[in-house]
Amino acid sequence: MRRRKLAVTGLIGFVLGALIATVIVVLVTRDDSPADATARKADKPSSTAPVPVATPITAKVPKLDLTAANRRKPIPGLPDWSKAGYREGARLPDSLKFDSYPKCSLDAGDLADDFGVRPDDSKDDSDGLQKAIDTIKADCSLRSSYDNLSIIQLPVGELDVSKQIAVDADYLVIRGAGADKTRFVFRPDENTRYDALTKDGGDWDEDGMKFEDGNGGWLWPGRGLFRVQSRAVHPDYQAAYEKAPANRKDIFEGTVNVHWKAGLKLREKPGGAGFAAKTGDTVIYLDPKASMDSVKPGGYVNVRAANTMKFYQQQQALPTDYDLQNLHMREQIFTVKAVDTAQHTVTIDKPLEYDVPVDSTSDGSDKILKKVYPSKVSPLVDPVLGVGLEDFSLTQPVDAKASDAVHNYGNLAPAEAMNGIVLKWAVNSWVRGIRTTMTGSHAIVTEEAKNLQIEGNVFDGAWNKGKGGNGYLRGSRVWDSVYAGNISRGLRHFTLQWSSSGNVVIGNDLDSDLNLHGGWERRNLFELNTVHVPYEHRSANCKSNCGGEGGEEKDDSTWFPIWWGAGQKAVKWSGATGPQNVFFNNTLTKQLKPAGPYQPYLPNTHTVYQFGWNGTTYQPLSQNGKPISDWAGHEQDNFTQSNGVDASRTDPGRSLFLRAVG
Repeated sequence: MRRRKLAVTGLIGFVLGALIATVIVVLVTRDDSPADATARKADKPSSTAPVPVATPITAKVPKLDLTAANRRKPIPGLPDWSKAGYREGARLPDSLKFDSYPKCSLDAGDLADDFGVRPDDSKDDSDGLQKAIDTIKADCSLRSSYDNLSIIQLPVGELDVSKQIAVDADYLVIRGAGADKTRFVFRPDENTRYDALTKDGGDWDEDGMKFEDGNGGWLWPGRGLFRVQSRAVHPDYQAAYEKAPANRKDIFEGTVNVHWKAGLKLREKPGGAGFAAKTGDTVIYLDPKASMDSVKPGGYVNVRAANTMKFYQQQQALPTDYDLQNLHMREQIFTVKAVDTAQHTVTIDKPLEYDVPVDSTSDGSDKILKKVYPSKVSPLVDPVLGVGLEDFSLTQPVDAKASDAVHNYGNLAPAEAMNGIVLKWAVNSWVRGIRTTMTGSHAIVTEEAKNLQIEGNVFDGAWNKGKGGNGYLRGSRVWDSVYAGNISRGLRHFTLQWSSSGNVVIGNDLDSDLNLHGGWERRNLFELNTVHVPYEHRSANCKSNCGGEGGEEKDDSTWFPIWWGAGQKAVKWSGATGPQNVFFNNTLTKQLKPAGPYQPYLPNTHTVYQFGWNGTTYQPLSQNGKPISDWAGHEQDNFTQSNGVDASRTDPGRSLFLRAVG
């Protein structure tokens, strides 16, 4: 193997005029691609579908210095975002960070000679790319670090992929020659497409994808072209994994991290009145019987608080006709600062943002579904660290016209609702310089991830944007991460949801809403974003396999630049949006009628809008003294007069996050 040089933005907005976008969004495929507005059969291949054509997208996004040196000190009374992003503000790696050891630096020639990966030859490159990653993992992960990274330098040209590519080698950069030069075409094969759909054929059926004790829910948030996630299998599932057919094996991959296996039960802290820890604490008390072997200083734990009836009451989600859920809605990944094996305690690196009851009844609540459900501290037994995906494009052809997906909030190809990039149980990783064109579902999606940086990417269109919640730029269970300078067109939402916290969404340009989707997401910052939402951006625009927020098929409302999860509504799928989500200095507009002018939204540049907050604690958005049951129909109400949006403070700066902008 030879050595080589490494190739290197109403309710209550307008902000930077320089961020105004000029965009023409026309998605084109060959006219001979048949439109298909009905649910596809799970076994129908897509191998002959034409490749979607990337369309010109121009937008001005600010050039931001996101490093720690350019960050403001924490502002009293506001959340501390100063340590968000890759390695808490480190500069993303450049060519000086790479290992000179030949085995840890593969270029296009190595990929061709040693792994059979050659562009533009119409041959499947899946196995070769996976073997290259596996080789780096075997030969380099133990010797690599954040300052000594491995790299796979991709060739110029088109690479054909039929399987999900697992990226589980730590400290690995997969870099293309540029989004216009290195192109992935993802045509999922029969073992990658979902072979179980819901009865109506409109969405993939996680419960229907079973093998022994495993089911498709363990695959959540679904398959993708690249999946940054551990493949390690828990010993209890090893036999099932070995016996499972090819389209079920990945159900068991990463199970060493799942909370029902790795999670440790808790005990009451001294004087804790049923709580193992309270808001502001850094010490958590474990059950004396809990094994602490996998909890180590410098490692990572997810502190998972069980739902309780009192917590649902706090959200103003009761009474409800929907089934309440025994699960951990309040979660967050922390770094372990200290472990006391004698006292059976874990000390985390920063204060808790929520109370942690020992279980679902220890706070004095009644049982949910007649069951006591424990809170847990769940170690990330095998997190993926320091992975970067850079400078390439990806697309997924299906048997439909891309033009049929424009403002169509349904699913055109449910069996092929593959994501672009999945990051799960991942820490200190990043995606930059990526261009997606017509992904199967989400362009990028997270699940249990921390300190990510999603920067300078372009996301354009998805085949599935309907039932089941498809086609987002989706941040779920993601903490302390930065989404900066991205351009998004033709997706359903940009979401933060499911307990996501401490994230900064800055300097992006979108034609879809900034969506707080529910599940106690909290303390996130949205600033310097340009969001122009057309009238047609509404779930009622749907041709097949439709689904509004929460899955209802009929929703006549139109999405505004912000969406907020009210307890009575969001309890259907998760629960209310949490406290102190902050909007500052964004350019937000909404087209209120077809072909009409775009109207400003949130029109005060220097006002700090804190949603779900009364200045000191959580307060749901309310009107006439009552919490709203649904954001739809209330998007233009004034919530700033003690009605759940605290607008009492201003800031003279252009950013709450950065010292200098542009």
